[in-house]
Amino acid sequence: MTTTPDSDDTNHPSPGKAEDSTTTAEGTGPPGDPADGAPVAQERQTGPLAEIAADARSHHQPTRTLRARPGLDAVPLDDHIEDMDSDEDIARKLRSQGVQLGAWNLAPRVFWPALLLVVAVVVAASVWPDGTGEVFASIQSWIVEELGWYYVLAIAGFVVFIIIIGTSKLGGITLGRDGEKPEYSTMSWFSMLFAAGMGIGLVFYGVAEPLSYATVSGKPGWDGDTAQIAGKSMAQTFVHWGLHPWAIYAVIGLALAYAIHRRGRPVSIRWAIEPLLGDRVKGWAGDIIDILAVLGTIFGVATSLGLGVQQIAAGMDAIGLVGDPSSRWLLIVLIVGITFLATMSVVSGIGAGIKWLSNINLTLAGILMVTVLALGPTLFIFRNFVESLGYYFGNVLQMSFDVGAFHGDVGQEWYQSWTIFYWGWWISWAPFVGVFIARISRGRTVREFVSGVLLAPTLVGFVWFSVLGGAGLFRQFFGSRDLVAEDAESIDAPATLFQVLEALPLGQFFSVVAIIVIALFFITSSDSGSLVVDMLASGGHPNPPTWSRVLWSLVEGAVAISLLLAGGLAALQSAALATALPFSIVLVMMCVAIVRGLRYEYRKQEADLARNRLDRAAGYITSEVLEVLPEDPRLRNYLDDRIDYRLSRTKPATWLRPQRPQRRDRRRR
Repeated sequence: MTTTPDSDDTNHPSPGKAEDSTTTAEGTGPPGDPADGAPVAQERQTGPLAEIAADARSHHQPTRTLRARPGLDAVPLDDHIEDMDSDEDIARKLRSQGVQLGAWNLAPRVFWPALLLVVAVVVAASVWPDGTGEVFASIQSWIVEELGWYYVLAIAGFVVFIIIIGTSKLGGITLGRDGEKPEYSTMSWFSMLFAAGMGIGLVFYGVAEPLSYATVSGKPGWDGDTAQIAGKSMAQTFVHWGLHPWAIYAVIGLALAYAIHRRGRPVSIRWAIEPLLGDRVKGWAGDIIDILAVLGTIFGVATSLGLGVQQIAAGMDAIGLVGDPSSRWLLIVLIVGITFLATMSVVSGIGAGIKWLSNINLTLAGILMVTVLALGPTLFIFRNFVESLGYYFGNVLQMSFDVGAFHGDVGQEWYQSWTIFYWGWWISWAPFVGVFIARISRGRTVREFVSGVLLAPTLVGFVWFSVLGGAGLFRQFFGSRDLVAEDAESIDAPATLFQVLEALPLGQFFSVVAIIVIALFFITSSDSGSLVVDMLASGGHPNPPTWSRVLWSLVEGAVAISLLLAGGLAALQSAALATALPFSIVLVMMCVAIVRGLRYEYRKQEADLARNRLDRAAGYITSEVLEVLPEDPRLRNYLDDRIDYRLSRTKPATWLRPQRPQRRDRRRR
C-alpha cells in the first residue's frame, strides 16, 4: 500500500530496511524522518538510494562512546573562582562544588584539626623539649632505615613521570579553556618561576653543601684524590637542588593547574585527586588530604625559618654585632622579630606586602651573586660549572637511585643527613610551591608547563651553587684554606657564606646585604606560606580573612621556635621527614589522577575533532548524492538528516580510508 503525502502515518522504515519495518525505539532512531515517507520508502527499496544505504550499513561501525569517569564530569568554566570579586559569589560557588564552609568562610573540618595538631606539637616541644627531640630523632631514624629506599625511588619516579607527560601526546592540552592565551607573558612567567626557585635554603647551603662534600662529609663510595672528590661534590649538589625537587613541584603544580584552570575547581589540594577519587574528595578523604598539605607546608616553612635565623645570627657574629651566634635566646628573639615583620606584611596585603618585598629580595640576591662572580675567582667558577655539569649529566641516573646499600651505618648516616632529608623537605614544601606555580600558569600547555617548571628554577640553582659554592671551594683548595680545619669533623654551615664574603672587597657591606636577603626570604616565605595554608584551610577561598593569615604566620614562627628548642637542625630535619611521608602517598595518587584526567581530555578533544570531520563529510556526501537525485525537498531533507545521523555514529577512519577485506576473504583469494 502506498500512502499519500498528506497521510498521518509516521512509521517509516530506515534506508535499506524492508517495507514492513517499524520505527525504532524512542531516543534511538535518527532525527528528521519525514512525515510522509512512502515515496521515499519506495525510492529506498528499489532505486540507487538502497544501494548507498546498504553500503553505508555494511562498512560503517558504531563509534566507541567516550566513557565518563567519576570526577571528570563537565564543569562550566564561564565563572572561574579566581575571576570573582565578591566574597558572597565566591562562597556560593565553593558551596555549589561541595565545599563545606563555616564561619568566616573557613573549612572547619580542615582548619580546626590542622590547627590543633600543630598546637599540640608546639606545646609538646616547648614543655618537653628533650623528650620531643628524642621522638623526632626516632622518627627520622626509622624513616631513613626502613623507608629511605622508598623516598629515593619515589623522587626518581616523579622525574621520569613528569618528563614522559611533558613529551607525550598529552603535552598539547591547555591548562585552561581550549585556545585560552597564557595569563602572563613568557618573560614574566619565567621571572616568577625564577623567584620560586630562590629561597632561604639556597643562601644557607650555597657555600656549605659543596664544601662539606669536598672536605668533611664526602659521599660514601667516592674514590679519587681531593680534586676529583671536589668536582663530584658540585654535581651531587645539583642532584639535590636541580630536576628532582622541581619534578615534585611540577607533579603537584600540574595536578592543581588542571583542576583549577581546566575544570574550574577551587585552589585546594583535594581537587588535584578528583580524577582518581571522584566525589569522595568532597568528604573525609579530601579533608585528610588538605590537612596533610597544611601540616607539610607549616613544617616545611618552619624548617626554612629555622635555617634562616641560624644564618642571620652567624652573619651578625661576622660583622661583630653578637658574641654567641648559637645562643637559643638570640635565635628566639630573631624569630619573634622577623615573624612580627612578616605579620605586618600579611596585614598590608599581598599587593603592597609580599610582591614589593619579593622584588627587592630578588634584586639584592642577584646583586650578591653577580658580585661574588665578578670579584671572586671568576675563571675558576666558569670552569667548575662546566665540569660539574658534565659529571652531573654523565652520572645523574646512578646518583638518582643511589641509597648506599653497601656502605653500612656510615652510608645510612650520610643519606639521612643529606639526600633523604632533602627529599622529605621538598615533599613538605610541595603544597606551598605547587599552589604558587599552578596559579601563575593559566593558559599554558602541559608541555610548556613541564619544560618551564623543570628548566627555569633548575638553571637558577645550578648557577647559584656554581658561583657561591665555587668561590668557597676555590678559597678552601687554592686560597687561604681556612674555611674548614684539617682535623675538623664538620663545618659551620651558617658562617661559611660570610667567610667567603669577607674575603671580597667591601666584605662587611656585602655581609650586611646577605643578612638583609636572608631576612627578606624569611618574611616572604612566612607570608606566602601563611597565605597558602589559609587558602587550604578555607576550602580554596582565594581571599581568606586577614586574621586567619596572621594566625598561621604566628603559628609558623611558634613551630620554628619549638623545633629549635627540641633539637635544633636535627629536629627541623626530622619534622620535615615526618610530615613528608604521608604526603608522598598523595603525590603518587596525583600521578595517577594526572594520567586519568589528561587522557580523558585528550580523548574528548579527539572526539570533538572527529565530530567536526564527520560534519564536514556529511555535508560533502549529502551534496554529492543530491546532485543525482530528483528535485524533491522532502527527499533532500530526509537524506540530509539520515546521512548526518549515520555519520555522527561512525568512526572517522571508516570514511577516511577504504575498507580492507576480511582476512578469510584474502585467504580464499
